[in-house]
Amino acid sequence: MATTQRLGLWLIGARGGVAVTAIAGIIAQRLGLADGTALVSELPQFAHLPLVKWDDIVIGGHEIRSAPLADELERLHRESRVLSPQLVAACRPELEKIDAEIRPGTLWNVGPKITELADFHPPRNPQEQLPRDMIKRLQADLTDFQTRHKLDSVVVLNVASTEPLPNPALWPATWAEAEASLGRPECPLPASSLYAIAALELGLPFVNFTPSLGALPAGIDELARLRNTCHAGRDGKTGETLMKSVLAPMFAARNLKVMSWVGHNIFGNLDGKVLDDPANKQAKIQSKDRLITEILGYAPQTLISIEHIESLGDWKTAWDHIHFQGFLGTPMTLQFTWQGCDSILAAPLALDLVRFVSLAKNRGETGALPWLASFFKSPQGDPPAKFADQFRALESWARTLSA
Repeated sequence: MATTQRLGLWLIGARGGVAVTAIAGIIAQRLGLADGTALVSELPQFAHLPLVKWDDIVIGGHEIRSAPLADELERLHRESRVLSPQLVAACRPELEKIDAEIRPGTLWNVGPKITELADFHPPRNPQEQLPRDMIKRLQADLTDFQTRHKLDSVVVLNVASTEPLPNPALWPATWAEAEASLGRPECPLPASSLYAIAALELGLPFVNFTPSLGALPAGIDELARLRNTCHAGRDGKTGETLMKSVLAPMFAARNLKVMSWVGHNIFGNLDGKVLDDPANKQAKIQSKDRLITEILGYAPQTLISIEHIESLGDWKTAWDHIHFQGFLGTPMTLQFTWQGCDSILAAPLALDLVRFVSLAKNRGETGALPWLASFFKSPQGDPPAKFADQFRALESWARTLSA
């Protein structure tokens, strides 16, 4: 079953690898150039849901880089050896139209590594000195986009580079506290949170597919509830952490003691370049490292490394070494290697989230959406940590719509 609503997809980081792959995925679905492989929303147990149709999605976004979408798609095809030539050619006309819908983003508290990448700025405006001023501009872009295209709603999806996390002591506990900070030049909230506030204040749902702060603070969650809208996040679970959320419950269920779990990650895309900065890297490591202790109920020694290897392009490799103790104190190991194309792994999940979150908004759900936990490394809303339990929660939510 499908709706006839027209939905806007507003991408933060609209010219990045995940964004352009998601756009290519929508075009491929429209043209019949791809089946539903890797799209959770295309599984049989969700077939009855009134999810938005691919033909009814209109795309725009915010970005800090000026390179055309077609160049990024061609780079993925040429350097990372993904996407067929037929799909790249079929996407070009649509990409030119979407380029015209991309507006300059904001660099507020994104850190020096991301600031270095920026070459796409808004016109100089002496009045835009404070976060509240920036939010007004972002909201004007969203409102104009929704009005011009006669859209029923817009989902704002953050797929931008990972920001450094501000000190948790500075996260606003209430919306009043967050709102007051927006009028001060020392406001600690990063750009991802400004995008979240811009969307939620307008009653639009927000999805944070990155480890950045976004809508995580309690004060921003309160805003979502006050505006009768919803949000989901954070940090898409696409590879190594997905494996951890599946394997760690096995050790717990077999009463095998995990003594150490080491994960080494290498990849070469723009995200990897940004994560070369220790402040940005710490946000990602923190998101990846919390899961093992939460599932096992105790804290084995863990180590996570993330290294940028430029020659790999959009491909990433994760090698994990798990040292565990078995019967009669015998030590044993399990090792696995996960290799995949970062954007190809992430994009279908991002599209699933847009469809599910849009439906949740239409149903009147507010605040964080914990039943979407299976999509995230650090899901909001206090959901279970095990992947099987998380996915059952998604299926249970879908069954409630049948009832």
